[in-house]
Amino acid sequence: MTRRARPLPRGLYLVTPECDDTAQLLRRVEAALRGRPALLQYRNKQGSAPQRLAQAAQLRMLCRAAGVPFIVNDDLALALEVDADGAHIGRDDGALDAARARIGEGRLLGVSCYNDFARAEAAAVAGADYIAFGAMFASSTKPAAPLAEVALLTRARAALPLSVTAIGGITLENAPTLIAAGATQLAVVADVFDAPHPAARAAAYRPLFACPDPGQGCAPSGRVSSGPCPTL
Repeated sequence: MTRRARPLPRGLYLVTPECDDTAQLLRRVEAALRGRPALLQYRNKQGSAPQRLAQAAQLRMLCRAAGVPFIVNDDLALALEVDADGAHIGRDDGALDAARARIGEGRLLGVSCYNDFARAEAAAVAGADYIAFGAMFASSTKPAAPLAEVALLTRARAALPLSVTAIGGITLENAPTLIAAGATQLAVVADVFDAPHPAARAAAYRPLFACPDPGQGCAPSGRVSSGPCPTL
């Protein structure tokens, strides 16, 4: 029997910026967490193993205090070592079913699917809890990433029993298009962490998700309708 995916909260999915200064990183994340994001992912591609362990352990404590699920990018061993709520893996991080088995049933597993719907289908079969498509727009974090069509979000919501995350170049201005297409989470780095007031910027995403889930339809009465959720 295929494992049933755990539902994720809809909303802003914060992804940490690269930062060698651990104290500065913690200050920036602590400020952004005041904006009450749905999740936070630790991403550090360049740091040493000791630095990444130290940063991840302290970020885990901040997220626990804030009541925000904490996800580790690209490192199952680190996710387990710091007792993260889950891990997020890409195409170079090994077999999907092996990742699911290693991280265990009690933790979330997210999978980068880029612009590849077949990989999203494979992730669902392997037991992922959410899939991520992108870059949706040109991104300063991954400038060379190929773009994904917004229609992939709608297709995935219709066909797969998983949360669907959009990532890449997302801002408050372009976010409503992705939510209307069916994104359940918006993964954001620069638009929050480069803002003058990260907490306020993070909080500004919450009203965008005030409408009931477009993937389920919505009606003012709260009953599910047959039509799409209106664009915010």
